[in-house]
Amino acid sequence: MLSSDIITSYTAILKDELRPAMGCTEPISIAYAASILTDVLGGRAEAISVGLSGNIIKNVKSVVVPATGGMHGIESAVAAGVIANAYEQKLEVLGVLQEQDIEQIAAYKDQCNIEIYELNSRCSFDLKLTGKRGDDVATVRIKENHTNVVAVTRNDVSLLGRYCETHDENVTAESAKELRENLLNVRDIVTFAEEVPLDELRPYLEKQIELNMTIAEEGLKHSYGASIGKLLLQIGVADTARRARAYAAAGSDARMSGCELAVCIISGSGNQGITASVPVIIYAREHGIDHERLLRALIVSNLVTVHQKAGIGCLSAYCGAISAGCGCGAGIAFLLGGTYSQIAHTIVNAVAILSGTICDGAKPSCAAKIAMAVEAGILGYEMAKTGRQFYAGDGIVTKGVENTIRNIGRLAREGMGETDKEIIKIMLEQ
Repeated sequence: MLSSDIITSYTAILKDELRPAMGCTEPISIAYAASILTDVLGGRAEAISVGLSGNIIKNVKSVVVPATGGMHGIESAVAAGVIANAYEQKLEVLGVLQEQDIEQIAAYKDQCNIEIYELNSRCSFDLKLTGKRGDDVATVRIKENHTNVVAVTRNDVSLLGRYCETHDENVTAESAKELRENLLNVRDIVTFAEEVPLDELRPYLEKQIELNMTIAEEGLKHSYGASIGKLLLQIGVADTARRARAYAAAGSDARMSGCELAVCIISGSGNQGITASVPVIIYAREHGIDHERLLRALIVSNLVTVHQKAGIGCLSAYCGAISAGCGCGAGIAFLLGGTYSQIAHTIVNAVAILSGTICDGAKPSCAAKIAMAVEAGILGYEMAKTGRQFYAGDGIVTKGVENTIRNIGRLAREGMGETDKEIIKIMLEQ
């Protein structure tokens, strides 16, 4: 039996994590900041300087910005956010744009002097926009996560109170991060999923099912990116495991190539949100499992994903889809009646299979990585179900699921720091 404090905290984490977002969340966060800047200045800036941490540059470089007619890149994200001018919509800020706005976005991108530079920041997620309009100068800074506005000024006067998040004034980005790192553990996650009343979380989980299955189905209907999802259904036997991989990949196919459908994110990422949820939903539907059990399995998948990402950080050289693939494997194990031991071994097995897969930005090939991440999660469960497992000393695997998860955080944060810098350098040379 969990304490009321843990139940309250785990519920708050899920409610904070499960948010709708349109398009890749890094360019959307830039667009969100540009919309705030436009509101602060009372109109469109004549010049904007855009400072970004290297990981944001990496994730914006190659992905299509939704509602822009196929434009991509940092300047397009800034211009789209300025033209949208709808900061209240946060990560769905570009949802207000219409087809006729595409010409305005292109024209503004050409007319506005947009300068881009890399921020010298120790934070992997850090962006700062400074805009000039007439005699007025405004700044907007977002740090730690995609909607955490930490500074807004106009002519050196702070206007932060109007634009910062208000869902809980006592929870800062730093305290939220600490809560995830110190409180989440697999045993309590499983117990929470089994015991928590669903009334408060149901709307968030239902929205996750609705949004993420809709974009997965969209990706299978049309040709987006490399169409990895469609390809998976055209080759081999389309059993449940393959369909789970295909639907998840198809959601990413669509999302990375500019599809304007929103997704429900987890750990700040739509690709991770899709990976953590869609395979579990497919397994539930094809095994005829009741809806309440599905919702509880999604709780496991989502929180296991968040648990792993808490030690890794918001953005890194470590592909976040791998964490979500481990999460979906744990969710499937729970869904199909797996014990705590099987769920824990599923996570460890999946980590051992694909740990260290690099993140080289948001782009169409993310769909293929998602397909492999889901396969690792499912294989991890099939191993655990049949009594097979990787043991302490097998690479970075160590005794106990929590210790192995800590090793993953260490690998991503400390071991892959130089890898991250080299990835960014390679990408910027192209």
